[in-house]
This record gives sequence, C-alpha cells and structure tokens, in this order.
Amino acid sequence: MGARARQARSVARLAAVQALYQMEVAGAGAELVLREFTDHRFGAEMDGKTMAEADEAFFQEIVRGVVEDQVRIDRAIARRLNASWKLERLDATLRALLRSGTYELFHRGDVPSEVAINEYVELAKAFFDPSDAGFVNAALDAIARDARG
Repeated sequence: MGARARQARSVARLAAVQALYQMEVAGAGAELVLREFTDHRFGAEMDGKTMAEADEAFFQEIVRGVVEDQVRIDRAIARRLNASWKLERLDATLRALLRSGTYELFHRGDVPSEVAINEYVELAKAFFDPSDAGFVNAALDAIARDARG
C-alpha cells in the first residue's frame, strides 16, 4: 500500500472516531452521519485548504461494522478495563477510539495488529494526554491478543 493510500486510511480512521462520537453524543443514526461526512466533510475546504483525502469505503466499513458488532466489541473492551471501571465511565471519544480499533482487530485480518494499534494510539495522542494514549495502547494490545491469538 502506497503512502497516499495509508494517509487516506488514517484520515478514514479519524473520521470514523469522529462519526462514532457524533452518533453517541447527538443520538444520530449511522446512515445519517455517514451521509453527512460524505456530503459535507470529505473533500471540503477549510481556511482555503482542501482537507486530506479519506478512504471513504474504509470509513463506512468501520462505522457500520462497529454498529453491527457493538455488543461483542463493547464486551471485549470491558474485559480489559479495571474491574472498578465501566465502559460508560470512559470519555465518549475514548470509547469511539477503542471501538474503532477493536473493530479493526476483529474484522480486518489484512491490517497487521501493530499497524491498527499504532494508528489509534496516534489518534489518542491528538485528543488526550500521554497516559490516555498509553491506556489505548495497552487495551488494544490485549484485545489483539484475545482476537488474533
């Protein structure tokens, strides 16, 4: 996969996290949010610059996949939380990051675990402090071991 395709996938992952966050916070349905991103965010201009290209099919797959497999995904994440924590206590953005990453680990065998984990850790660094990024790394690494043996 070339550099441009890798960047488009990175943009798709970020958009998936944003879409899942928006769906949870606003209570919007997946198809409405997917359409909004496709129609208004991808390829849009901001401050006179065109936004980076996203792999829209990959974005849609992640969002729809998380929705379709959310019960299993949430169980996998919850198993890796401290016993005193519940998934609902996590920040909504952190939940979206973990759900997206877990979806990839469960359903995208063509994406090496290390690549998926690193991508979501980098996203976590953009939103949170280093300890939260470390938590994302540890949780997804444990989930990867569970998922891929």
